[in-house]
Amino acid sequence: MSKKPAVSQLGQHTPLPSSPEEAQLERVPAPHQGESYLVRFTAPEFTSICPVTGQPDFAHLVIDYVPGKWIVESKSLKLYLGSYRNHGAFHEDCTVRIGLDLKKLLRPKWLRIGGYWYPRGGMPIDVFWQTGAPPKGLWLPDQGVPTYRGRG
Repeated sequence: MSKKPAVSQLGQHTPLPSSPEEAQLERVPAPHQGESYLVRFTAPEFTSICPVTGQPDFAHLVIDYVPGKWIVESKSLKLYLGSYRNHGAFHEDCTVRIGLDLKKLLRPKWLRIGGYWYPRGGMPIDVFWQTGAPPKGLWLPDQGVPTYRGRG
């Protein structure tokens, strides 16, 4: 029987952290090291706060990565993303910071994040960031989030 990964939040009652700084992203060993495969997390109800007005901002996030030695533990990712609920930052900062935090934690072969932000002030802002070119031969599906078209 294999040794259980050292994670502190999985299987435990864990309150939502009050900020990204308080949140604890966790990782576990990737089950197929040496293989190139895509892992996708979608957060269609991501929320943060406008740092100027204090009003809520909403986004549909899509995170794609190719694991190296590590994968992110999904409950810790959910809590980390939820911690932005009361965090004041611009769309660009939230999106890129999430990508950088995951890059630092996982050291993936490749990672990209798409932040599809809903309009505020009549204009949607979409933010995209990636670590570089995807590995050759990787099946890379479209992120599947259509451009914002209003009610049309």
